[in-house]
Amino acid sequence: MGFAVNYMIRINLNITIVEMITTKRAATPVLKITRAANENNGTATNQLLTHYTAKQNSKYSFEKHLLNLANIPYEDGFHWDEYQQGLVLGAFFWAHWITQIPGGILAKKFGTKVVFGLANVIGCWLCFLIPIAAYLDYRILIWLRLAQGLITVSGRSMDRKIDVNCEYFQGLAWPAMHVLTAKWIPPNERSKFVTAYLGSSVGIALFYPLFGYVMHWASWEWVYHICGVLGTFWWLAWMVLVFDSPIQHPRISEQELHYIEKSLVASRQTTGSSSLTPWKSILTSRPVWMNVIAQWGGIWGLFTLMTQAPTYFRVVHNWNITATGILSGLPHLMRMLFALVFSMFADYLLKCEKMSRTNLRKLATAVCCIVKGLMVLALAYFGHNGTAAVVLLTLATMFHGAVSSGPLASIVDIAPNYAGIVLGISGTIGVLPGFISPYVVGVLTLGNQTFESWKNVFLICSAMLIGSGILYVFFTDSTLQSWNGHSTSSDDKELQKLTDHRDEDLKNIKINLSETIEQLSRG
Repeated sequence: MGFAVNYMIRINLNITIVEMITTKRAATPVLKITRAANENNGTATNQLLTHYTAKQNSKYSFEKHLLNLANIPYEDGFHWDEYQQGLVLGAFFWAHWITQIPGGILAKKFGTKVVFGLANVIGCWLCFLIPIAAYLDYRILIWLRLAQGLITVSGRSMDRKIDVNCEYFQGLAWPAMHVLTAKWIPPNERSKFVTAYLGSSVGIALFYPLFGYVMHWASWEWVYHICGVLGTFWWLAWMVLVFDSPIQHPRISEQELHYIEKSLVASRQTTGSSSLTPWKSILTSRPVWMNVIAQWGGIWGLFTLMTQAPTYFRVVHNWNITATGILSGLPHLMRMLFALVFSMFADYLLKCEKMSRTNLRKLATAVCCIVKGLMVLALAYFGHNGTAAVVLLTLATMFHGAVSSGPLASIVDIAPNYAGIVLGISGTIGVLPGFISPYVVGVLTLGNQTFESWKNVFLICSAMLIGSGILYVFFTDSTLQSWNGHSTSSDDKELQKLTDHRDEDLKNIKINLSETIEQLSRG
């Protein structure tokens, strides 16, 4: 559920901005009123104007009321151009790279439960301020979104030791989640588990339509109020249900502890007791950089479609806000379902030894990058048709679900002891498309919201996807790397606790068995 909450924070502005911008929104009502003036008498025109004005005024805005009381002037309907919109949409990702790696340090010191929970809920609380910031100045909104991205990414990197029995642990924790995966999940079951990361897709599929309906019946400001309230409820549940490590979990069974230890002992074996991170080996590793490249292409494609879909459907295809919300969310639901099915298929291939781990990761990455890129390429040429646009956008986003069996899982395969660090590096670089892509879209569509300008957007996106996928398929390797043998001292201590626990149980069994044999012999 945390993944869904995190992406709720990310995507709320993507859809509300199509209602916040005044130029496109007023076109349809004005056109109807103009036609009425030409075809009917003045009474009919006045009735239409009265109805339209009443409908707009009926959408209560707490922020407008507050600004009116304070006698502060504000813009009712924003006139931001495409360049400014690109800055606003991309600001969330400007500071992403800063806290990808350092966030783990805070989690190690203060614990994931507190740090990650606060990072997510503070991001939600900042949603309450977004409407007032937008009314005051778009530059204030940019700084507020930048703060949201910085805080929530900190939580993402901090999630290092959360109980896997909880349903989903939040979405700002991709690097940390890989540490969790390396500790909890057997190698042949990782593809299916990493699919849980895509709980974010469920959030997008749920919240896009929800926000569309909210804006249809109320003002866009209410979207941010809902985000703040939902985030608060999530945080309360998080603090009650989540524990920092499996040993702290009061309901974990002895059998589960022993099974985890046995399953992971091979990949957690070390060559020494050094706690130094092999930075040189990591930074010069070809598999690491192939995963970084695959993540770059995949994130460029995902964020371009996720961030720009509401604007594309509303501006290019002129759909209303309710339809825009549904059609923007549908592809991400398909992405989650496809990820689940494909991950089960991937785990089956590994368990039955029908395909090597490296070839499986290549296959999955070919699907989530190359095949997706071909769908985006088709969207560039055939997207002028509304039905084709929906089908191709849905297929493109759906195929990205294979990422959970591709580069995301491969990072754990090559270095389970340093999965958090490797994904931190990947996230630091891979997150750059989050703000580069909206900037590029803003430049390409500035004063030119036409199918031809959006065609160029999709051609660039397709090139990123196909290019990164080809490089990954030809040059990657998903076998355990030799430098993985340098484990961190904290990992050694965690594993030692499990080992000591097992040895103690075996000792008690032997004592009980000896006592039983002695009693039988006396009898």
